[in-house]
Amino acid sequence: MIENFALLVVGLVCLFYGGNWLVRGASNLALSFGLSILIIGLTIVAIGTSMPELLVSVQAALAGKSDLAIGNVLGSNIANIGLILGATGLITPLGIKAILLRREIPILILFTIFTYLLTLDGALSRVDGVILLFSFVGFNTMFYYLAKQEQDARRSLHSSDGEPRPRSAKRLKELVFLCIGIIALVLGSRLMVEGAVNLARQIGVSELVIAITLVAFGTSLPELAAALAAAFHKETDLAIGNIVGSNIANLLLILGVTAFLRPIAVDRSEVQLEFLVMIAFSIMLFPFMRRQKLGRRHSAIFLGAYLAFIIYSLFKGELPGLLQ
Repeated sequence: MIENFALLVVGLVCLFYGGNWLVRGASNLALSFGLSILIIGLTIVAIGTSMPELLVSVQAALAGKSDLAIGNVLGSNIANIGLILGATGLITPLGIKAILLRREIPILILFTIFTYLLTLDGALSRVDGVILLFSFVGFNTMFYYLAKQEQDARRSLHSSDGEPRPRSAKRLKELVFLCIGIIALVLGSRLMVEGAVNLARQIGVSELVIAITLVAFGTSLPELAAALAAAFHKETDLAIGNIVGSNIANLLLILGVTAFLRPIAVDRSEVQLEFLVMIAFSIMLFPFMRRQKLGRRHSAIFLGAYLAFIIYSLFKGELPGLLQ
């Protein structure tokens, strides 16, 4: 019991420092290369904070636990929007500054529905995995060029206002902070998951409930830590971009790699609700996109919807045992 509590504490420390190091490294690297921080948030930071999902899903698929492999991604995407955006928005209202990010939200919704359609035949095959991986590469290529165009236009518009030139000093140092931050987030989330799962088993919680709640929540902790750190440093584009980018990476990169290594059987009767909830949470971003701001009231709605989903999952997971 004490060892598991120690894992939780060490994991929290890693997440705290990892989130701050990641945001610092990403912000300063973006400035040094003259890039928008949104580019870093939707690419490097998003992929880095999605590494726990990749590790868990690949390990689960190779062990033949398909439900855990795909359930981890679905639960993480739901947690990213409901829990992380909700909690971060309650602490500090989030605003969308970049026009490009408002374009990415509809793309996320389309990819979410597209992934759901691929599972209607009851599996994610290796061919489906290749399709998802090519979609991920195509999305990032398109996004990079669109982001550069938006950035160049903004720079040209403000060129006469004495906008500071990009800083090129200490790039290696900031890259080290970025890498250490990602490693600390991955390590911290892994320790948190291990400690939480062990504690749950000790108090008699079923493994189904653990998979739906604790594992998905634990692998989303890097996104939570990064979003809170970004919001604290007033880098709202990084906070939101990390969530959108992570969800896209989970669907295309994580499921793509996992399905390519080993096809994933999808029991629609088991994950149908999670898919529909994930689609619904993504659609809930539309009003946020139009208003360009997520206030505390709407953040509370996100958080409340996520808590309702978790409570229902706990009830559904425990009900069969109660009826026997």
